[in-house]
Amino acid sequence: MDEFSDIKLSRRELLIAGAISVTAASVPAAADAAASPAGAPPVTTKVAFQVNGKRHTLDIDTRTTLLDVLRENLHLTGTKKGCDHGQCGACTVIVDGRRINSCLTLAVMHEGAKVTTIEGLGNKDKLHPMQAAFIRHDGYQCGYCTPGQICSAVSVLDEIRQGIPSHVSTDLMARPQATPDEIRERMSGNICRCGAYSNILDAITDVAGSKA
Repeated sequence: MDEFSDIKLSRRELLIAGAISVTAASVPAAADAAASPAGAPPVTTKVAFQVNGKRHTLDIDTRTTLLDVLRENLHLTGTKKGCDHGQCGACTVIVDGRRINSCLTLAVMHEGAKVTTIEGLGNKDKLHPMQAAFIRHDGYQCGYCTPGQICSAVSVLDEIRQGIPSHVSTDLMARPQATPDEIRERMSGNICRCGAYSNILDAITDVAGSKA
């Protein structure tokens, strides 16, 4: 007996099954058609900006993120690639005085900008006050997120000094203060997988107090 003789399909079910099969078969073809031609050269352009006080002019692929240019072209590996989706803050740098996630922005968008990475804040011979505070308060364990944490912390105190409100500011007209709640809110985009948050808060509060 035919092994398929007991299978019964209505005309409607048969048409639905056929449509699904055709759609599934066409997806790879559509994806291939949308892809760029094999071997097509990347589109490149020149971009010039200042990084840690030094001017650089680079010829780069227009799709390259600022993070990859810093790490791969300029070999400033202090800035870390964490999630690569703008969710962890490990890649935080300071551009024209404002902190950004360098993995979410293209390098070509920053023509003429002034970029500061962890290497530009200080070095082993002359630490930035925030770097010294992180050491003093043991604000890190593995240290992978620390460069982004420090760059973000420096910008946080600048934001507070400039009177820029945050989501926990109760009075948008009043000048914000470097309270623990204010600092926690502003640092919430920087993840520490080791859980050194209390020590990080102590370090930032220490620097905030010294600059008050």
